[in-house]
Amino acid sequence: MTPISDDILPAEIRLALAHTPRAYREALTIFFDFDLRLGRILSGTTEPMLGQMRLAWWRETLMRPVEERPSGDVVLDAIGKHWVGRETALIALVDCWEELLAEPPLGEDHARRFAQGRSRAMAAAFGHQGGVRGASGVAASAELWAIADLATSVSGPDEREMLVTVGLSGADRVEKLSAPYKGVAILGALALRSLEKGGRPLMEGRGASITALRAAIFGR
Repeated sequence: MTPISDDILPAEIRLALAHTPRAYREALTIFFDFDLRLGRILSGTTEPMLGQMRLAWWRETLMRPVEERPSGDVVLDAIGKHWVGRETALIALVDCWEELLAEPPLGEDHARRFAQGRSRAMAAAFGHQGGVRGASGVAASAELWAIADLATSVSGPDEREMLVTVGLSGADRVEKLSAPYKGVAILGALALRSLEKGGRPLMEGRGASITALRAAIFGR
């Protein structure tokens, strides 16, 4: 579960990876590394156009065959090794991060598209391309995590309140997940706890470990 890049993954993600079967752990780690890379592109961007250009580079690169992509970037190289045939989901991940470059304040539609794109990419780490048994449950927990994670990072209270409302509106779709998806279940449970507390950090407080343990045991 060592990160592919030099970026340190958040504690809740490391915990989720530790509860993910080895067969899926590599692809899921790469997803989180790439997701973190895209998030840092946005956080380091002061001009939306520059951010769009950097995201466009990733989008266009992932559309190329593996042999035509540049080498030397650890995340891109790992995608070429472990995500061949699933790049469409990663392109959707690029697109969903671009939603956050919209003129502020962030709207509900942008937030929902962001969560859907992020969850689709996470589901693809397990081989889910839609229509697969269990995909809807994984997507629901992943969307909850995507929104809660974003809510913890926005600076404006109005945006945070909107994200909390959007996240909680989809909480009833969360299902009990089977053993291969324990890591996703942990993220979904921590996300729900975070949203119920108004968008607090997912691992804040002693109750976070209890929530994670219950999700690992019961699947939600």
